[in-house]
Amino acid sequence: MRTEDDCTEGPLRELLDKDAIRDLVSTYAHNVWRRDVKAIVDLFADDAVMDTLTRPTIRGRAELLEAFEEMLAEDELHPFLHNHVIEIDGDTAVGTCYLDLRAKIDGRRLTGWGWYDDRYARVDGRWRFSYRRVNMVKLVPVGRSQESSVEGRE
Repeated sequence: MRTEDDCTEGPLRELLDKDAIRDLVSTYAHNVWRRDVKAIVDLFADDAVMDTLTRPTIRGRAELLEAFEEMLAEDELHPFLHNHVIEIDGDTAVGTCYLDLRAKIDGRRLTGWGWYDDRYARVDGRWRFSYRRVNMVKLVPVGRSQESSVEGRE
């Protein structure tokens, strides 16, 4: 007779884990939109590290709370995350997801794109970020040329 554990092993377990990690990433974006700092920080492991490349490396939930309160106090960040690639290894995983960003920073409207490099850990049965690094390729004011065009068009 099959048990519940039999149904959550192997390929099915990997699908469930990937779905939970995708939900983690979507929930992060949702909470950033809502400026819900406590909900954002709750998505990270206690000893998590975040590297924004624009400020010193953020270590642990206390620093994450302080950093997100500061980042979202006046600025508006509206991330759209997609093309999520995940590799599971037991209770840890790595992933990359791509970012389209609409923002208002220091009173300026900006648009940009890049990607997140993530590491995830299953903590008490729940997936959390253990490491998150944002890599912005471009962040430009809205309305200015983005120094790119589709070939064959002027």
